[in-house]
Amino acid sequence: NTVSNLIMILPPICGAIQTYRDGLEFRYICSFLGLAAVGVGSWFFHMTLLYEMQLLDELPMIYSTCVFVYCLYECFKQENSISLFPIALLIIFSVSVTVVYLQWKEPVFHQVMYGALVACLVMRSIFIVTWVYPWLRPLCYTSLGIFLLGFLLWNIDNIFCDSLRASRQMLPPAVGVVTQFHAWWHIFTGLGSYLHILLSLQIRSTYLKYRPNVKFLCGVWPTLHIEPQKTS
Repeated sequence: NTVSNLIMILPPICGAIQTYRDGLEFRYICSFLGLAAVGVGSWFFHMTLLYEMQLLDELPMIYSTCVFVYCLYECFKQENSISLFPIALLIIFSVSVTVVYLQWKEPVFHQVMYGALVACLVMRSIFIVTWVYPWLRPLCYTSLGIFLLGFLLWNIDNIFCDSLRASRQMLPPAVGVVTQFHAWWHIFTGLGSYLHILLSLQIRSTYLKYRPNVKFLCGVWPTLHIEPQKTS
């Protein structure tokens, strides 16, 4: 469960570096680094199981997703523009969730707030790939499908935790590790979130008339490179 967080740390850091090299807007660097912060927080929580580290895992999920929301809802604005009203709303939302969660300590509250942000992303993404850039549907639905698969496995792990733990004791270690559904939750949600950032970047760069180009590192891992020239 600890090592599986690497997928939320290393690729986003590489993505942030590539975004900086391409000279793209700072908000997308923050998106990648926000995802990496979630991975680091989750790494420390699963390594220590301390309450403080749990907060370092869960609260960055809210903060980073707020950055995702801002990027996706501001993707059709002038280049390098900053919209103060949505930023203020998202900051107020983040602070409110933090204050309530520190006092209430109810995991369901955090899950509902996080789910509300994800729902905003899903609705906006589907709208864009349905009515604006239909050719981005494969990337959008792949990102969403992978994320939902991770969410499904996370719920299975929560509901059948005792049964899965008992079954692992009867299985060879190499097979039992595959039943660590919480680790798969990290992997699939990390990959789904990474692909969402690529989708958001591709929407934004297409609107700004750049030429985004998806390349696969070692033929496997998707990365987005931006051509320096603009189309006419």
